[in-house]
Amino acid sequence: MAGKKARTGRKGSSPTVYKFYKLDKDKSTKTKKICSRCGKGVFMAAHKNRHTCGKCGLTEFL
Repeated sequence: MAGKKARTGRKGSSPTVYKFYKLDKDKSTKTKKICSRCGKGVFMAAHKNRHTCGKCGLTEFL
């Protein structure tokens, strides 16, 4: 039987949070749109002519 390989890092780790928020002195604002179907915590990808949710597949055209 072959030896086991050591795991490095996490499998499928999420992107860093700082990409989704913009910090101004005392306030934080969201830079990406939140999915209307999935709710809080699920951001939509911004494409050239649409916003798309990666979780449920909802697409909103601009």
